[in-house]
Amino acid sequence: MPNRLAQETSPYLLQHADNPVDWWPWEPAAFEEARRRGVPVLLSVGYSSCHWCHVMAHESFEDEATAAYLNEHFVSVKVDREERPDVDAVYMEAVQAATGQGGWPMTVFLTADAEPFYFGTYFPPEARHGMPSFRQVLQGVHEAWTGRREEVAEVAGKIVRDLAGRELPYGDTTPPGEEQLGQALLGLTREYDATHGGFGGAPKFPASMVVEFLLRHHARTGSEGALQMAADTCERMARGGIYDQLGGGFARYSVDREWVVPHFEKMLYDNALLCRAYAHLWRSTGSELAKRIALETADFMVRELRTNEGGFASALDADSEDGEGSHAEGAYYVWTPAQLREVLGEADAELAAVHYGVTAEGTFEEGASVLQLPQGDSLLDSERLASIRARLLAAREERPRPGRDDKVVAAWNGLTIAALAEVGAYFDRPDLVNAALCAGDLLVRLHMGPDARLVRTSMDGRAGTHAGVLEDYADVAEGFLALASVTGEGVWLEFAGFLLDHVLVGFVGENGALYDTAHDAEALIRRPQDPTDNATPSGWSAAAGALLSYAAQTGSEPHRTAAERALGVVTALGPRAPRFIGHGLAVAEALLDGPREVAVVGPPADPARGALHRAALLSPAPGAVVAVGEPDSEELPLLADRPLVGASAAAYVCRNFTCDAPVTGVGELEERLRRA
Repeated sequence: MPNRLAQETSPYLLQHADNPVDWWPWEPAAFEEARRRGVPVLLSVGYSSCHWCHVMAHESFEDEATAAYLNEHFVSVKVDREERPDVDAVYMEAVQAATGQGGWPMTVFLTADAEPFYFGTYFPPEARHGMPSFRQVLQGVHEAWTGRREEVAEVAGKIVRDLAGRELPYGDTTPPGEEQLGQALLGLTREYDATHGGFGGAPKFPASMVVEFLLRHHARTGSEGALQMAADTCERMARGGIYDQLGGGFARYSVDREWVVPHFEKMLYDNALLCRAYAHLWRSTGSELAKRIALETADFMVRELRTNEGGFASALDADSEDGEGSHAEGAYYVWTPAQLREVLGEADAELAAVHYGVTAEGTFEEGASVLQLPQGDSLLDSERLASIRARLLAAREERPRPGRDDKVVAAWNGLTIAALAEVGAYFDRPDLVNAALCAGDLLVRLHMGPDARLVRTSMDGRAGTHAGVLEDYADVAEGFLALASVTGEGVWLEFAGFLLDHVLVGFVGENGALYDTAHDAEALIRRPQDPTDNATPSGWSAAAGALLSYAAQTGSEPHRTAAERALGVVTALGPRAPRFIGHGLAVAEALLDGPREVAVVGPPADPARGALHRAALLSPAPGAVVAVGEPDSEELPLLADRPLVGASAAAYVCRNFTCDAPVTGVGELEERLRRA
């Protein structure tokens, strides 16, 4: 019989709905039940595309004996970290503080007051490699709870007090200047892998936000070193196994420093951020490789992740069936020489093996290889190789596919809207702009209430119940601002303003510090607040960027002031930990550049207006905002008092709503935007 999770919208929770464990979702009733029964709470946090979450589920949560023990001695609560990032953040902070590491599945034991007292991540069904078995952990916790309750309560209280003492000190609200951004660039240079691209060692994550900072820094200062690090990193990733050489799109990270073997899950947020980064690299350099990757990644997202309602699903799993009925990581993506010969024949298989780096020894497990481009891109456009790629992709389509997490997350859809809108505009792909518009419509219709408050997730056209967090408001506003710039439709600017007004009212604390949850959100043992960029821009830095762009579009002083105060955290962290605040550094570059405001006016059907609009969008000026429409449009404040020049379309380049003389030619506009 299904448990309580059968009523949830999260695919991850639904995967556990038929477990013999008597799961509860995160809700007050679960803790009331623990208090009534006098038992502790097991909190298990994971997400749908998490490989080890699936492993622990199969080994322990589907095991009748383990489930019976859990049901007798605990109240078990299952949380999707993507649906409740606030719950995940609070308890992950506790796990990392106690153990020095973290990860998913996250396993935490709580009192009925939600206070944690014992922590871990994955536990195996049998003791191995110095790890206790999950049953041993359960028995040990039960014995401590029944025999040493006062000690447990003391530990839980101390942990909560320690977490409360971690409140972020935020005294300096001055945004970073030239010196701090230069120090950040120097810090990145020290961490840069000059041999393989990217930053740090294994596992190596795609540095989309750092790349964005480097491109903006180059555009503002002319630093060739910054551009070289960005370009080389993007090329190495694009040629490596982290990129799907057949179907497009990026895996979550590389387990090695050479980008050869990925962790095969594909996340929407990674692909949205990287799609935009590669498009911006093309904008700066004209790189054909960057253009190809941006377009293929956009096409991957639309083809593989778009939902029936027009939004974008969260992820594709790392695992799929391996052909023998069991699940294996990467089975959908890897190839052996024999499999190449079966699909292509001997001669083409030999060429494919050289082109994609498939060897007899393999680069993955059991002699299989992850496809790469070790020879580079030079032969990619040949007719023979195009045929090989098409045949391999068609053959791969016949394999059991990875599962898809169909949950629509507001923040990640906002990032995707921004990427698709820009890529569609850059490369004359109106279908991509339309996909961005459809996703925007879904967010307005399903995720935004009548008071413009956001819900974080939806599924199959059904809105979830959990409130949006700061990153949802900021990233959705970012997507809407991109739509306004690309389409000239002022309604998107208006929607962005509604969301950012909520940020100013609900998420800003003392001295301009930002919190990840609203003032009236569910109270947890600690109010989460993390300014560092991780897999996605932090809510803090994303809000700073959206507030700054909105201020540039509207002239709103409160929004600009809030952005500047929020960027004070970049002043503190940028020089010391630039890899972990890349988006914040990119926003700081925009602030130092103005950001530039470009108003393009003219009749809608005028080709001259279209040409000026395109030139404005293609400017690499850091954080430049673009408004396009007829003169004195009431929907777009940047167009007010910007007349035509004679009868001709014109473009105005401004900072803080103070503009240079208008220009009517594309060359003149490009020259104006190149000036410091």
